[in-house]
Order: sequence, then C-alpha cells, then structure tokens
Amino acid sequence: MSTFPKILITGATGGVGSALTQQLAQRGIPFRALVRSEKEALATLPGVEVVRGDFNDPASLARALQGIERAFLLTSSSEQAEQQQLTFVAEARRAGVQHLVKLSQLAADLHSPVRFLRYHAVVEEAILETGLTYTFLRPNLFMQGLLGFRSSIAQQGLFFAAIGDAKISLIDVHDIAAVAVEALTGEGHTGKTYTLTGSEALSHSEIAQQLSAVLHKPVHFQEVSPELMREALRSIGFPEWQAEGLVEDYAHYSRNEAAMVTYTVREVTGQAARTFQAFAQEFAPLFRK
Repeated sequence: MSTFPKILITGATGGVGSALTQQLAQRGIPFRALVRSEKEALATLPGVEVVRGDFNDPASLARALQGIERAFLLTSSSEQAEQQQLTFVAEARRAGVQHLVKLSQLAADLHSPVRFLRYHAVVEEAILETGLTYTFLRPNLFMQGLLGFRSSIAQQGLFFAAIGDAKISLIDVHDIAAVAVEALTGEGHTGKTYTLTGSEALSHSEIAQQLSAVLHKPVHFQEVSPELMREALRSIGFPEWQAEGLVEDYAHYSRNEAAMVTYTVREVTGQAARTFQAFAQEFAPLFRK
C-alpha cells in the first residue's frame, strides 16, 4: 500500500474525528489530518500527516486538499458551520477530490424547524450540485453527549433535558467512525445516504435505569422546560446560537422523530451497533467521579 495520504480527515480532534483517525491508524491506512493547531496525540499515530488549516481560510484548505482523493467533512456545530462547509466543498471540487464523505445528521431537511438539520441539508445539496461522488452519514444523537452530564450524574445522580417520554436511538461515535472508514476506503458507498442509529431506542428514563444498574447507585432523569434547558446550556458556556439549536434538537426528539432503529451500522461494517449498556460500562469511571 502506498504511504502517501490520499484521504483527508477534517474535524480530526473531536469525538467522531478522533475515533475515525484511531481506526484508520489501526488498519494501517495512511491519511492527512487537518487541524487548527498541532496535536501531539494525533501526530504520534502511525501513517498520519498533520497539516494546519482553518475553515475560514480557503487558501489553507486548498493546500490541505492537494493530492487528496477522498475527504471526510466535519466541522464544529457553530453559526459559521454552513458557510465553512460550503467553502470546503468548493475547495474540494477545485482540488479534484473524487469522493466526499460528509457527517450530517438524522432527518436533515431544508425545511426543518431545527437549524442544525437545515444547514446540513444545505451542504448536502451543495455537494450534489458539484457532481462529486459522495456518501452522507446521518447519525442520531451521540451517546457521548451524555458525558456533558457526568458531573451532575456523579454528584447528584441526576441529568435533565426537555424531551419527555420520547425514545431516541442513540449511537456511539465509534460506530459512526467505523461506517466512515468503510465509506472512505471501500467500494459500494457512492451516492448512499446512511441513517445511523444505535441498536435500541430508549427514553431518558430508561437511560437513567441502565446507568443506575451499571453504576450501582440511583440515577434519575428530570424533565425540564425548553426555557430552563436553554438557560442551563447558557450557564455552562454554550453560545446563544448553539444553545437555541440544541433546544430545537430536543423539541425534534420529543416528538419521537428520532426513535427509529436502523441496522445500517451492521450492514456496512459487519458489526452490530453498540448498546447503551456497553457504553455506560466503558465510561462508568467518569460517571462515578
């Protein structure tokens, strides 16, 4: 196998990106990682070429894309995300990239009341218009998102959201990454939109029950109003745009619009999607601290 990276990974230091880079390295697949600043842990992975760049700097994207055949598109979810991703798509086309794998979101739609789902749909449409081949990954809520409540779970045995009794088929970021690896390196994924979920749909009360069993202590879910959830997100440092977007997301979840279970992870990777119980067992030490 050639040691010259033909794959570019953006968002390489986040949750999904870190899992993706680890899995590529474990399989001996060389790749280039776009970062805003050097990361020691990333630089030590075998087969990685770390390049510095910024989504707000098209010239840096053009340099990072030189010689790249396949690219994974992921940015942080911010008010700039739509324009940043559109800039990347345009630069990828100019650079002659052959295939784009975009991390999108379940139920992405141009007419959605959820801003995150709208911007993902806008970028998907832009990719379609370029004529490049693509794979769209549309995952559900990440299990790792619950780590944001690790302090309140550890100290108070409590977490909260504005979701009611609705169920949601949460997915582990490692399963998303495993599908991304296949889409970046395998055949048969061109033109596909993959809806990615976990293996079961759970209410937040059921999540609390599973955490209680794994942690051997009571854990409770508390329903709150969207207004209280918004204020809580602001109080812990979420920007206004993102806090509003998360409240919109949870309104979407509360309507049972994210309760479907798909078996796409198993169909693409050959391995069943991870259960929430397995996730809870792995991260139990963090929920106990």
